Amino acid sequence: MSEYPMHVVHDGPGEAPPLLLIHGSGASSGSWKPLIPALAARHHVIRIDLPGCGQSPPPPSYDVPAQAARVAAVLDGLRLRSVAVAAHSSGGYVATALAEQRPDLVGSLMLISTGPGLDALLPQPLLLRVLMAPPFGPILWSTRSDAMMRRGITATCVRPVDIPDDVIAELRGTTYRAVRSVLRANEAYIAERSVPERLAGLGVPLLVIFGAADPRWDPASAHRYETVPGARLELLRGVGHVPIFEATEATASLLLTHTATAREP
Repeated sequence: MSEYPMHVVHDGPGEAPPLLLIHGSGASSGSWKPLIPALAARHHVIRIDLPGCGQSPPPPSYDVPAQAARVAAVLDGLRLRSVAVAAHSSGGYVATALAEQRPDLVGSLMLISTGPGLDALLPQPLLLRVLMAPPFGPILWSTRSDAMMRRGITATCVRPVDIPDDVIAELRGTTYRAVRSVLRANEAYIAERSVPERLAGLGVPLLVIFGAADPRWDPASAHRYETVPGARLELLRGVGHVPIFEATEATASLLLTHTATAREP
């Protein structure tokens, strides 16, 4: 896997309990920045740019299990085991595949706004549909302005949010082809088997955070995760698809409580 390197960012003390953060489709490691001050106070935080996103080069395959294998290679290179893993949106599929492949690497799992199955997907906001649909999508993507990228993010939010310039700048490394490939791979992964079905027999401590007003995934579908033994579900009232920006303090608190509880004997 070393011939396909991934961009990795470290925050917090190296001797603290490790916490891996996996972003969603078309995003980058920078999408976690609002949470970093709180999380890095208690954890060695490891943020990655998934293959083809941000500063990570495109891979030969965007299949979810292949992406998970590359994440596993990063953790192996850092000599880490039983890592707390938090993922946003479709990053949850990579996190789930990682737990399936390498249970030794995943000590606990936290999924934020991760749709459980294809039938839970809602009609997407118009701007996102235009950006992703050929023949004009590739043109709009390559010429997209900072303002358009901000609108693309906020289209899935319910509360007003401020997206910093450096977060927007990091998104420029993600190509139209990469996002289209990732979306197709994600669909194939959850069409084969839903996320709750995949997690049900793994025994990984699970926290699911969902915006109660998520415009991308039916918020009611979050209850499907309750079929996973011991899973904890938190629905955030008045929050859309991006709790990291819309409810930063509440999200950080939930993540930290879960990681602390999962470490208890």
